[in-house]
Amino acid sequence: MQKKMLTGFRPTGKLHLGHLHGNIKNLIENQKKYENYFFLVDWHALSTEYLNPGNIKKNLIECLIDLVALGIDPDITYLYRQSDIKAIPELTLYLSMITPLPWLERCPTYKEQIKQLKAKDLSTLGFLSYPVLMAADILIVNADIIPVGEDQLPHLEITREIARRFNHIYGNYFIEPQELLSKSTRVPGTDGRKMSKSYGNSIFLSDDRDTIRKKVRQMITDPERIRKTDPGHPEICNVFEFYKIYMGKDTSGIENRCRKGEIGCTACKDELACMISDSLEDFQEKRTALLKDKNYIHDILKNGSKKVNDVAQATISDVRSRMGID
Repeated sequence: MQKKMLTGFRPTGKLHLGHLHGNIKNLIENQKKYENYFFLVDWHALSTEYLNPGNIKKNLIECLIDLVALGIDPDITYLYRQSDIKAIPELTLYLSMITPLPWLERCPTYKEQIKQLKAKDLSTLGFLSYPVLMAADILIVNADIIPVGEDQLPHLEITREIARRFNHIYGNYFIEPQELLSKSTRVPGTDGRKMSKSYGNSIFLSDDRDTIRKKVRQMITDPERIRKTDPGHPEICNVFEFYKIYMGKDTSGIENRCRKGEIGCTACKDELACMISDSLEDFQEKRTALLKDKNYIHDILKNGSKKVNDVAQATISDVRSRMGID
């Protein structure tokens, strides 16, 4: 029987290079190997955007267009909206009954976002219980494989712990999902932190050439390098991290030019900007075509949600029975 692969996308804005290299390339390479469940997590988006929810629906459609334009195939993948699966919050409630509070409070991602997003009031139950909702997303279809970056591993481990605890109390039912780590697990933003829409440091896949060039020029390079002829230190340069993503192992040329002071930081950034823009040309052409056919995109969501609701209802029926409330 084909294993199930599941992943979610947060519709708080357009997709950026961090999404592409951190996860989506991995999905495209593996989508023919599994039964795929890829969804837009609008409830998760509310955990940080509850004061300004107006853009979530628009962003959701933009995100779905980006995914299809990149190569996610709706013929072999169930693409759906989280809030269309009404069994997910019900399962979240049941799982919250057995989830110890310290499991949520110790989550590194929770602590990091509280620190990084100080401008937002995240002292809410919804934000704290984010991992329980994530566990419900996964367990509602009993997914086997979860593509994640390293920063999401603690969340996935909480899902396994919740599944393990449920199985111990109510009998073996849920699969303990396993991670599928992406090759490029952390993509830096223009400010050196992890690329994130929340941090305002993203290069979006839909950005035009001029915008990409301007954003790349903002990147932090070697702070010790003042003049072009000064020897550079690629190992501490964010721009060089992108060269490794786009050139793989063949980075010796740019590395040597930098160390010998044969190329200045501005020229180095402009070369990188061209590489990024060239790599996005096909995607942007497909995206433009899809923007003109919104009915097709809405049909994808409708068809995906119908199938996933059938699976979810079977799961929630079994859970009710095992917990003695059916």
